[in-house]
Amino acid sequence: MMLLVRKIAKYLMLVLYNILFLFGRVNKKIIIFESNLGWNYSGNPRFIYEEMVRRGLDKQYRCFFVLEDTRQDLPGHAIKVKRLSLKYFYLFARAGFWVSDTRMPNYLRKRKKTVYIQCWHGTPLKRLGLDLEQISMESEKSLSSYKRNFIRNTRKWDYLISQNSYSSEIFRRAFNYNKEILEIGYPRNDILFQKNNRADIAEIKRRLGLPLDKRLILYAPTWRDDEHYGRLKYKFSTRLDFDYLHSRLSGEYALIVKAHYLVGERPDFSAYEGFIYPFGADFDIAELYLVADLLITDYSSVMFDYSILNRPMIFFAYDISRYKDNIRGFYFDFMKEAPGPIATDTKQLADIILSEAYRQYEDSLRTFRRKFNHADDGNASARVVELIRSLS
Repeated sequence: MMLLVRKIAKYLMLVLYNILFLFGRVNKKIIIFESNLGWNYSGNPRFIYEEMVRRGLDKQYRCFFVLEDTRQDLPGHAIKVKRLSLKYFYLFARAGFWVSDTRMPNYLRKRKKTVYIQCWHGTPLKRLGLDLEQISMESEKSLSSYKRNFIRNTRKWDYLISQNSYSSEIFRRAFNYNKEILEIGYPRNDILFQKNNRADIAEIKRRLGLPLDKRLILYAPTWRDDEHYGRLKYKFSTRLDFDYLHSRLSGEYALIVKAHYLVGERPDFSAYEGFIYPFGADFDIAELYLVADLLITDYSSVMFDYSILNRPMIFFAYDISRYKDNIRGFYFDFMKEAPGPIATDTKQLADIILSEAYRQYEDSLRTFRRKFNHADDGNASARVVELIRSLS
């Protein structure tokens, strides 16, 4: 019964949205921001908005942030909007600017006078968009329908932010995108230039309750398309033996575990108090990069952001053949170009950490940074804000 009521309510709001679409006026002073389909306050939209706050522009524009959980505190004067609420539909029909890092639902029709700045959410290792040759996502009916919906979505974009020339080339093809690409680096990475110093890092550690006397390892795996609980809710997939890591590393190290925003479950790490510090899908990862002395990931785009800090990375790729051949596929030879050692089991991973074998990859990391970080300079947010002002 409740599901039927929700469907009817959504239908009525879509009718109202289309009435506003036809007869309402676009307001260039209204900006609507959304990160990760409203699941958290994070990523490129967050840092673009915070640059507006820094300049006092959140008082000159009416800024709205879409959130599933509106209890989230926001800086500045932004107004929180519950996703799929009546106000949500009203604002998308009236806003002069949409700023998002993921695809919008296709039922949100964009006005001609509205400017859609698509921030995207990472440099791709994994194939995406029209380059996919198979589909495992529970939320998609078929590969052909996924691609049709993708094209419908990308046609709305007016500007697309890219971290590097490698991404720009892929985005053109994989998104069937022919409008302007802003190859300026990612706004979310500005903080890695601005706060990469001892004082700021120590302050972040104290605020997050992280130990000051241990080396911090950030474990940030991606999600697996074929391991899910329901629509857009994926499992926390790992074969890490946390007992083993605790026994070998807890004297000198502490482990930060950061779930991907699409991961719906929260593993219980209470048995590892003082060693494992978990952060949920709703927490922005940017500050965790800064405090981490070492990153462990798999195929996540976090590698392209963390490399800005020129710190070591290890890749826990226990399922690389299955992932590469049966789930997504890669754009480059990951085994050859990875800027750090690859481990396939927990013992091998611990051995690499304790022996510091990752130091042998300094040349690989330098090459990786030249290819993927050439546009990041700490000023991407400012460039997007200037674009918004010029188009207002």
